[in-house]
Amino acid sequence: MTVKKKNVQWFWTWVTGSVILRLILLYFPQNLNLSSRPEVSTPLTSLRRLAEGYWLKQSSMSPYTGSMYHGSPLLLTLLGPLTVTRIEGQPDHLLCSLVFVIADVVSAMFICAAGEKLQVAYGSSLQFLGLCNLSENSELLPSGRFAALVYLWNPFTIVACVGLSTSAIENLMVVLSLYGACARLAPLAAFGLVMATHLSLYPAILIIPVILLLGYGPDAPPRKLFCQKKNLEVGNSTSSDRSCSEEEVKNRLRVQNVFSWRPVVLFLFWTLLWSSYILVLCGIYVQQHGGLRELFKSTYGFILTIQDLSPNIGVLWYFFAEVFDFFRNFFLIVFHGNILLMIAPLALRLNHRPCFLAFVYIVISSMLKSYPSVGDLALYLGLLGLFAFELKDMQFSFFLFAGYVGVSFLSPVMHNLWIWRGTGNANFYFATAITYACLQIILVVESVSAMLNHDRMLTKLLSAQLENVKS
Repeated sequence: MTVKKKNVQWFWTWVTGSVILRLILLYFPQNLNLSSRPEVSTPLTSLRRLAEGYWLKQSSMSPYTGSMYHGSPLLLTLLGPLTVTRIEGQPDHLLCSLVFVIADVVSAMFICAAGEKLQVAYGSSLQFLGLCNLSENSELLPSGRFAALVYLWNPFTIVACVGLSTSAIENLMVVLSLYGACARLAPLAAFGLVMATHLSLYPAILIIPVILLLGYGPDAPPRKLFCQKKNLEVGNSTSSDRSCSEEEVKNRLRVQNVFSWRPVVLFLFWTLLWSSYILVLCGIYVQQHGGLRELFKSTYGFILTIQDLSPNIGVLWYFFAEVFDFFRNFFLIVFHGNILLMIAPLALRLNHRPCFLAFVYIVISSMLKSYPSVGDLALYLGLLGLFAFELKDMQFSFFLFAGYVGVSFLSPVMHNLWIWRGTGNANFYFATAITYACLQIILVVESVSAMLNHDRMLTKLLSAQLENVKS
C-alpha cells in the first residue's frame, strides 16, 4: 500500500507540474509565436482562422466565405465567443488557452483510465493461461499512468496547447471514444467517435477497433492460446476446480471466440443517433449560408481535395504543388486509398488487440492525412505508452527518439531559411517532412513487429508449459 500511495502521489505531482508549465508558457504567446508555425497550426486547427470564421458569422456572412475557415460550426459556436477582441485590439485567447489545457488534462485522465482497463483485462488473461510472471510489476508505474504522463509531458502536446491548436479537442474526442469502448460504454464511445469524425474526418476508420473492443473486449493474447489451455483443462479436469470467477468466465467466452453483438448494436444505434443530432445542429447553424451541402463542401471536401497547399509537416502539399492538374484526381484517390487499403489486413492480423490496432490506424492516418500537425504526433505517442510493457523489446527505439528530436529542431530551421532568409528553398523544408514520414513508417513497422513477437513468445511459453504438463 505504501508503494501504491507513493506512486499515486508521484503521478498527481507530475500532472500538476504539467498544468503549471502550460500556464507559465501561456504568458509568453507573442514571444514564442507558436500559433503561426505550420507544424502547429493547419487550415483545420488554427485558432486564428476560427476567429476569422466567427467574425464572418457575426457579420451575417457565411463562416466559410473565402478560404479561411474550414472547421466545424459547432467548434465555431463553442470557441468563437472566446476569441473576441479587447479594446486594445489584440485578441484575448486566455480563455481558449484554458480550454486547451483542460482538454489535455482530461485526455490524459481518459488515457490513464483506459490503460487501467487494458492492464486488468490483460493480467486476467495471463493469469488464466498460467503466465502470471509476465504481467506488469505492480510496484512500477502502471502503463495507464505512464501513458498519461507521456501525453502530458510530451513536448509536442505542450507546443500544440501553447500554440492554440484545436487539435487538443480532436484528441480528446478520440481518447474519449477509445475509453468508452474499453469500458464498454456504447453511448460514450459513439459520441467520441462521431465528434472526432465530425471535426477531422480521418478518425472514422477507428470504427473498426471500437467495434472489436466492444465485441471481444480489451486487448488479449491470441485466442488460439485460450483454445489450447481449454483443451488441456478438459483433458485434465478435476473436481477441485468447480467454481469460476467472473474474470475466468469472460476468458472462457473469449476462448469460444464469442463476439458480443449487443454492445455493438447499441453502439451503432447511438452512432446513428449522435450523427443525426449533430447534423441537425449544423444544419440549423448554416441554414442561411448554403445549408449542409456548403458545410460538407467546405469541410470534408476541403480535406479530401487538398485545396490549400500551404507548407506543413506532411508530404501531400509538396506533391500536389508539383503534380500536373490532369493527374490530380488520380493521385487524390491513390493517397486517400492507401489509408483504406491498410485497414482490412491490419484488422485481420491484430483483431485480438483492438486498442493497439487503433494506435496503428492513428499513426497511419497521421502520416497520410491532408493537413497533419504535431497534435497528431502527441496523440499517438501518448497512446504508445499504453503498450510500453509489450513493446519493451522494440528495435530502433533510440533511432526513432533521435529522429523525432532531429526533425523537431530542423523543421523550424529549414522553414526559416526558406521563407524568411531566402537562402534555401522548398526542398529544404520538404526534406524534413519526408524524414518525419519515414520515422512514422518505421514506428508502425517496428511496433507491429514487436507486438507480434510478444505474441509468439507467449505461444512458445504456453506450448512449453503444456508439454511439461503432458509429460
